[in-house]
Amino acid sequence: MITLADVEKAARVIEGKLHRTPTVRSASLSEETGLDLHFKLEMFQKTGSFKVRGVLNKLSSLSLEDKRRGVVSMSSGNHAQALSFGARLQGIEATIVMPSWSKAGKVAATRSYGGEVVLTEGPLMDEVARLQQERGLTFVHPFDDPLVMAGQGTLALEMLEDAPEIDVALVTIGGGGLISGIAAALKGRRPEVRIIGIEPRGAPAMTDSLAQGSPARLESVDTICDGLAAPFAGEHTFEVVRRHVEQVLLVEDEDTVQAMALILERLKVVPEASAAAALVPILTRQVEIAPGSRVACVLCGGNVDPQTLGQLLSNR
Repeated sequence: MITLADVEKAARVIEGKLHRTPTVRSASLSEETGLDLHFKLEMFQKTGSFKVRGVLNKLSSLSLEDKRRGVVSMSSGNHAQALSFGARLQGIEATIVMPSWSKAGKVAATRSYGGEVVLTEGPLMDEVARLQQERGLTFVHPFDDPLVMAGQGTLALEMLEDAPEIDVALVTIGGGGLISGIAAALKGRRPEVRIIGIEPRGAPAMTDSLAQGSPARLESVDTICDGLAAPFAGEHTFEVVRRHVEQVLLVEDEDTVQAMALILERLKVVPEASAAAALVPILTRQVEIAPGSRVACVLCGGNVDPQTLGQLLSNR
């Protein structure tokens, strides 16, 4: 179970290596919803998402021998880019197994940062295991690792500096690394903060896990939120979510597209679907929040290619 101290330590490890992303208030959305709405803009982070925070914290912990052998992981895009970028900073070779359906832009970006991409139509972990055995690579988990989780939580420390009186935090969930790190930081600093998780209905790994009382694995996923399409919840992340997250809500892809358009219109930033989903429970009134409450929506990234964005918004 990671703690505030773990997140604060991670912040010291990655200090100076990344951007300090802004937290901004939307006056128009605050007025329309009757809430005091703030948005953490992680699309301005290096590699376009929060993922690089956890990656740098993890890579900094590796031995010289682990770094020499190189690292391997699996990802549909954002972790792949982050690992390639972070590995290059530390002179480490990175190999990333990606599903064959990964967005072309995310594959190209991963390669541009220096990572080797291995595309597969089969189970990602099977291919990772094969590469580990053949090459002796060190596995860097995309979310279910305490050091990765703590690194992700550093964005919450920044958010509290910009909006210190947060009452509610809305955070999307893929495998659970982001919400786990944020929960550790927020509950350590402000135990009274309500933390609400959001998953796409087509990828409810954490929802299913909470229902059955243990980490669940999905047979398939079907969502436009490719960054939230983890087919399983982590052992570590599940425990943090079970202890610290008040509830996990399921949202529809159609509502997420509407949220993307609204954020683009009002905040003048481009969120990927996995980020925009954080706003959906407020727009659809799925969550009860007292009027005037200070609410933080974590917009976790902006890695959406122009063609996909155009297609989504033209169909709304």
